Amino acid sequence: MVTPLGASSFAEALVWSAEVYHAAGRRMADLGLLRGVADEGGYWPAFSTNEAALEMLVRAIEDAGFTPGDEVGISLDIAASEFFADGHYHLKVENRILDSDGLQEMIADWIERYPIVSVEDPVAEHDHAGMKKFTNTVGKSVQVVGDDYLVTNADRVTAAAQRGACNAVLIKPNQAGTLSEAKAALGAARRMGFGAICSARSGETEDVTVVHLAVGWGVPQLKVGSFSRSERMAKWNECLRIEEALGASARFAGAGALAASGIRADERSGGMV
Repeated sequence: MVTPLGASSFAEALVWSAEVYHAAGRRMADLGLLRGVADEGGYWPAFSTNEAALEMLVRAIEDAGFTPGDEVGISLDIAASEFFADGHYHLKVENRILDSDGLQEMIADWIERYPIVSVEDPVAEHDHAGMKKFTNTVGKSVQVVGDDYLVTNADRVTAAAQRGACNAVLIKPNQAGTLSEAKAALGAARRMGFGAICSARSGETEDVTVVHLAVGWGVPQLKVGSFSRSERMAKWNECLRIEEALGASARFAGAGALAASGIRADERSGGMV
């Protein structure tokens, strides 16, 4: 995912993200790596390694005229539960099998070498020790987000904070089931000093409620998907309309959005769109 760190408004963040998106598509198409579009509007590439995606995105950021890590950063949704089986993590495209420590070390190495500012679900949802260890290792420099790990649940957010696991939560209203429960999870995050991201889900409709919740609840980060599917564009466009309607009173998180997670702003910071 793209994080427009240096953007000064939502409109600018949208344009920057779109420019990187199209640059990535052109580069992959030229190399014969583009196979189509995936579930949430992102590209479906044919990479031979997982790290190749990071290398490609850095090049795309540069192709679009931006400085990686300064103006535009990278956010990862590892979704580690999806490839966990029999006590190990299976990287099928690379024919590799890793334990929890091995997966954490791989991602930490990526953080050292690429402009990564946020990592979501770096280990499986039941791996409490692994999430705590990963947060302790990289949590001062990147946002460590719980999605499957926290499932928009206030009790889980509180427990994770107490054990030192994660420093941010993904807020998905239809994952919690009710707006009250989603708001409670956000409240717990704020009490525990966690950052927060308001997020759409897979299998979305063109409903734009999640955008109004992000603005109304003052959640500084928004994750809705990419630019090639209408249910995703509906949300981008609604946020653009809200910013236009607010006019001079509109405020964009910009370079401060990740600071709520306890991340030093001089190292890794910025609003994620």
